[in-house]
Amino acid sequence: MAAQAQQGTAVDPVHDSVRDREIRVEQEHLDRVYRRLEEKIHEAEFLMRDAARRGHVGTPGALAERDAQVFRAGIHLNRLNNEYEDFLFGRIDLLPGKDGRKGPDGAYTAVEPAEGAVRPDNTADIAETLHIGRIGVLDEDYAPLVIDWRAPAAAPFYRSTPVDPGRVVRRRVIRSKGRRVQSVEDDLMRPELTASLDGRELPVIGDGALMAALGQARTHTMRDIVASIQAEQDLVIRAPAASVTYVEGGPGTGKTAVALHRAAYLLYQDRRRYAGGILIVSPTPLLVAYTEGVLPSLGEEGQVAIRAIGSLVDGAEATLYDSPSVARAKGSYRMLKVLRKAARGALEPHDSPQRLRVVAFGRRLELEAGELADIRRTALGGTAPVNLLRPRARKLLLDALWQRSGAGNRHTDPELAAELRASFDEDITTEDDFIAFLDAWWPELTPAAVLDAMADERRLGRWARRILNPGEVRKVARALKRGGRSVHDIAMLDELQAIVGAPARPRRKRDLDPLDQLTGLEELMPVREETQRERAERLAQERVEYAHVIVDEAQDLTPMQWRMVGRRGRHATWTVVGDPAQSSWSDPDEAAQARDEALGSRPRRRFELTVNYRNPAEIAELASKVLALAMPGSVSPKAVRSTGVEPRFAVAAGPLGETVRAEAARLLERVDGTVGVVVAMQRREEARRWLDGLGDRVMALGSLEAKGLEYDATIVVSPAEIADESPAGLRVLYVALTRATQQLTVVSAERDEPDPDGVPDLLRD
Repeated sequence: MAAQAQQGTAVDPVHDSVRDREIRVEQEHLDRVYRRLEEKIHEAEFLMRDAARRGHVGTPGALAERDAQVFRAGIHLNRLNNEYEDFLFGRIDLLPGKDGRKGPDGAYTAVEPAEGAVRPDNTADIAETLHIGRIGVLDEDYAPLVIDWRAPAAAPFYRSTPVDPGRVVRRRVIRSKGRRVQSVEDDLMRPELTASLDGRELPVIGDGALMAALGQARTHTMRDIVASIQAEQDLVIRAPAASVTYVEGGPGTGKTAVALHRAAYLLYQDRRRYAGGILIVSPTPLLVAYTEGVLPSLGEEGQVAIRAIGSLVDGAEATLYDSPSVARAKGSYRMLKVLRKAARGALEPHDSPQRLRVVAFGRRLELEAGELADIRRTALGGTAPVNLLRPRARKLLLDALWQRSGAGNRHTDPELAAELRASFDEDITTEDDFIAFLDAWWPELTPAAVLDAMADERRLGRWARRILNPGEVRKVARALKRGGRSVHDIAMLDELQAIVGAPARPRRKRDLDPLDQLTGLEELMPVREETQRERAERLAQERVEYAHVIVDEAQDLTPMQWRMVGRRGRHATWTVVGDPAQSSWSDPDEAAQARDEALGSRPRRRFELTVNYRNPAEIAELASKVLALAMPGSVSPKAVRSTGVEPRFAVAAGPLGETVRAEAARLLERVDGTVGVVVAMQRREEARRWLDGLGDRVMALGSLEAKGLEYDATIVVSPAEIADESPAGLRVLYVALTRATQQLTVVSAERDEPDPDGVPDLLRD
């Protein structure tokens, strides 16, 4: 394998000279591309300087032109600088096409080869070579030096296979660091052909770009894998955006990469349509940190938001984990009923006033506790959010006081009666006692205040009667007292925001320039329109709904979380990416119902990813044993490679931490990249202490944090502990066993009942 050659296997000198020559060829082209990029950067800098000079003219037209020019030049310059490193990654060599039409990027648009492109003796000439990169670059004559990876002309780089090669003869992956080409790896799409380029036979370096990519060491941040996306993944990335695109695939099939690249592709195809923004929802902050660098590296910053499910509510961040039993209570549909009752119940704090006394028209008016309770029940009979019912409650109070005053019988003339009533209402509502009473009797609720009220076990017990059992009430109340928020609390906060609503606020008057106030110019001059950039920044800050929503690891979302995500995509198109076999939620049917409600009646388009690019066959085979227990009848994705390295089994004869530390040190010597140590959730902090001092290439993480991540080597500690954590424990264990790209070690503790070879009970045949 090419990957093995890169790791030190001897290489044939003849092939080595061909490789060196091909690296020099690509280096010459890359040098030319960078020279052109430098020219474009200088042009952008000149435009910005020129725009600054225009501003000295001082006329409104010149200032507007300057702002627009600076904005455009700044975006262009920023994009060029962002794409400067590791710019070029691919190349395709193509046969002549059926037609000679060129696209806007200067490349020919034909997909199929022309008749006669392949001669009867199976020889052919390469008619066109396209280099694929992060953004398109044209030379001085507007010929393509680099094709943007999202452009139609680049599609054959991803879609071509030996079964359906189209015009592609050779596909090359180019690896570079900075401005230097490090290596090239080729796939031959038409191995039966003898193809010539510039009069010489087309060389093929290595034995597969994909295999080389798979053998590379991982880091803690996700590498851009546009160069190794295969045909079935590319079909998903380029699928039409209408309705819902649902993608299923097992571990290692590239679901997360597909989701990220789809976001960039959609923006490229229809930027106007997706100006409302694209939201990518990830299950954990670790996965966000792992993936958030990918989209900027593809040239799509600003319009794509990558958020962890625990970070979707502004001003709140999930920092705590709930036990499985508490998570089941908080995340289920049952909690929706509890929250609705709690929002209304929270209007009655312990010190809620029981009597209203005011003075009007020289008389003291009173409403007693029973009357106030009737008014509250009447006001809450509406369907509007609780805070928006406050004006209704205020009016009902005034009606009751007016009736108590008897003033309604003083005038038979409707106009006089209306004036008297208006005067009465104004007198009452400006009285300090009434204002203080209303604030105490019907306070403006916040989601956080309602959650805090639910931390009172006695009150929660009243609101959750016949919904949660007493044990669940006790656990949920105690969990809410901890001082932080869990990922399930964030979904509850979002639900409460919809239930209580935001109180109406008076509009702020525009801040005036002092000169405006002195000269009266405000009446004569129109308010300055915000610039395009200011509007984009304001909308990004205010955005609560998106034009397209991508849900990664969708199988883990609880019903309450689906409701939260659904609010952000009421009018959106969707891409939903998941694998039922990896679900950590205990009631998939309930979650599926909530998902369908969030997606509405939109048509579904389904895709399945079937190839495991991450795990060697040896690891995939072991993981499939757990899959058979977790979801009988499920089929594992097919692993495309074998390393010959079987999973290792170790038994903790002494302290568990010492065994894990020794195994981690062993793996650090055997792989160039990262080592992930996966433990049951309650052991996370303990495991971090075990690994203290081993360096930043090793990371300890809880079983629920491992979702979507990958490491060169993985240690799974006590499979029985992970499996017993929750009703979904076997599926969580399946996830843990499929994180490694090269080597896997399983450490057994006493509960695992290992056999003489150290194989735990759950992993034996």
